[in-house]
Amino acid sequence: MISVGAAVDLLVVGSVLGGVALVLRRPPPAPPGTGRGPGFWLAAVVAAVYLNQVLFTVYVLRVHDGDPAFIARYLPPGWFDLAGGGAVQAVAAAFPAPWLLAVSVLRVQAILELPFVVLAYLCVCRWLDPVRARVLTTPAVLWAGCVAYSVVFGLVEWGLRNPYTVDDLVLRGVSCVATALLVGRWRPRPALPAPRTAVDVLLAVGSAAALGVLVLLVYDTALLYNLGHVPRLLPVAAVAGGALAGARLLAHRRAARPGPAAGPAVATVSGALAWFAALFFVPALPVRYALDLGTLWLAVAGTALVAGVAVVLAARDAVAGLKDARRSVGGWLAQVSAAAMAGLAAATGALLPPPTYPEVRILLAAALFLTAATATCAATDALLRRA
Repeated sequence: MISVGAAVDLLVVGSVLGGVALVLRRPPPAPPGTGRGPGFWLAAVVAAVYLNQVLFTVYVLRVHDGDPAFIARYLPPGWFDLAGGGAVQAVAAAFPAPWLLAVSVLRVQAILELPFVVLAYLCVCRWLDPVRARVLTTPAVLWAGCVAYSVVFGLVEWGLRNPYTVDDLVLRGVSCVATALLVGRWRPRPALPAPRTAVDVLLAVGSAAALGVLVLLVYDTALLYNLGHVPRLLPVAAVAGGALAGARLLAHRRAARPGPAAGPAVATVSGALAWFAALFFVPALPVRYALDLGTLWLAVAGTALVAGVAVVLAARDAVAGLKDARRSVGGWLAQVSAAAMAGLAAATGALLPPPTYPEVRILLAAALFLTAATATCAATDALLRRA
């Protein structure tokens, strides 16, 4: 029988190649939309996740005398740090028929985890480029992403087998179908245009980084059943939430007063980032879990392939907009080379914080790289414009 690690490796290869091929198609025309954006539905899913956490805590307190060992023994360390405040105790004491809450053990999260990650990803892609983000909600790409994510979630479930594994696998299959169907029918209101200037790019990067922090906090405190971590991490959530709200408010204000288009170097960074986000949609979770369960070099190679395709496409678009002079192309190459070196130097700062989840270092490295690269491109664009 094929091992979980080998299955994850196969999924990485298939999702990288298939995802790139599917996303490279021409974006569909924008349909008329009046519905809420993905951020609203993401907030609704997060609220449901935390409601389930409260109900799970009630179930453990009332039915298992506050001891989660009945399920914790099947899972690795780092799960089931329950909340123990007076408010939770009062809710638990007043809740009728607590045995009915047995479904809150793992199974509700098996339904909600897929829409949580898909909606978060769509939020980021719409901030970077709403045109390319529309490709991700076409049937072929959306179904490919939902299936790839559900398969890797299922492989993780199988690697952590427990009495609820079969139920979870069935529910994840149901969630896959429901998420693909519902998101595919979703017609949101028009999004802001793609970033035009270095400030716009930095606002999009800041928004994505802040949302990434919030996603990691939801995973730690809710999807791993650690409601007891909330008091300690609440200040981090407040800062990230404030940064996200501020960045989106500034982005909306700038969109109402559009300025001049970005220079060629900033346009390259913006285009490469948007292309990478779109191309990485399908293989994102398989690559992430390959870091733990699969082959590291294969995950790195898959990410490098997606990044290489994104850079080539962004370079094609940037060079097409130059003034056809060889000197312009040479200057552009010098700009993006300097920006890449500055970004790589800044990304080494991700090695300084103490190790936690791998996503923390990845998120920090990406934010530092993009901030430094964008700032360098903006500076060199300004210098060349004056020259």
